[in-house]
Amino acid sequence: MRYLNEEDIKSIGMPWEDLIAAIEATVDCMRAHDYVQPVKPYLRYRNPDNRIIAMPAFVGGAVEAAGIKWISSFPDNHQMQLPRAHSVVILNEPDTGQPLAIINTALLSIMRTVAVSGFFVKGYMAARKPCKVKVGIIGLGPIGTHHLKFFEDIYGQWIDAFLLYDENPMKLDGLMDRDRMTITPTWEEAYIEADIVLTCTTAKRPYICLPPKKGALLLNVSLRDYGSQIFDSVEHAIIVDNWTEVCRENTDIEKMHLERGLKEEDTCSITDLEQGIWHQWLGADHPIMVNPMGMASFDIAIGKYYLNKAIEKGIGTIL
Repeated sequence: MRYLNEEDIKSIGMPWEDLIAAIEATVDCMRAHDYVQPVKPYLRYRNPDNRIIAMPAFVGGAVEAAGIKWISSFPDNHQMQLPRAHSVVILNEPDTGQPLAIINTALLSIMRTVAVSGFFVKGYMAARKPCKVKVGIIGLGPIGTHHLKFFEDIYGQWIDAFLLYDENPMKLDGLMDRDRMTITPTWEEAYIEADIVLTCTTAKRPYICLPPKKGALLLNVSLRDYGSQIFDSVEHAIIVDNWTEVCRENTDIEKMHLERGLKEEDTCSITDLEQGIWHQWLGADHPIMVNPMGMASFDIAIGKYYLNKAIEKGIGTIL
């Protein structure tokens, strides 16, 4: 069994196209029903803001791996100079159950999150007329900054400006002097003019109450930033990765379901997403809201990619 830590993952790098390809391969397996993914349980105790989540899955096809991610999220950890999230992924050989690897780093979860966003951005950008876009990022913690790096690396030539906001100014140190970066004093300024908006916060209650730009892509990464009035702007173009997963745990989708009557059949699943529908939405200037709860299948696919690279390069510790 191979053990990989954060430095091992960093030494392999962040090959965004390869990681998006792993997400695409997993979506193909979902469409073919060649995967198994139980609804993930949440372990909460003492402070209800804290949680530890178990995320098991099997993915067949080109991925061919089984395993589980065990990830904790303790939002107040920053007060003790600790990361908010800790994560361990265990991968098993799917035919025998033999453990293949332990990947001990929350970085893998971040890479999965960005790669899933990249999957949606790829469809959106392909459907737009060739033109530059403004990207607004609200929340510049590890997830927000890795999204920023993704856009710089992959879509740099198509970015007109980055509009960045974080309620903690310390997180913006070193960004204000970089090319095309605008530090905004409010979230509104990072939101209203952006063609692509990413919310990457630990918000406990919704605060976004304004309609987005026409035709904007809203990547609702943190899932709890929008008031239910956003439904009036996005009702024609709401994407979910998995309705059963995302319509719970006080997400924006659950609130739109309870307060505005949103139903599963009113949304577009990630497995039903085809290029034609992007053109349809953008042709009508509909804002598009993506709500990715986070699917274990994607974590297993990204973990398997890094395991394969580690074996190829002789990286990691054999236990």
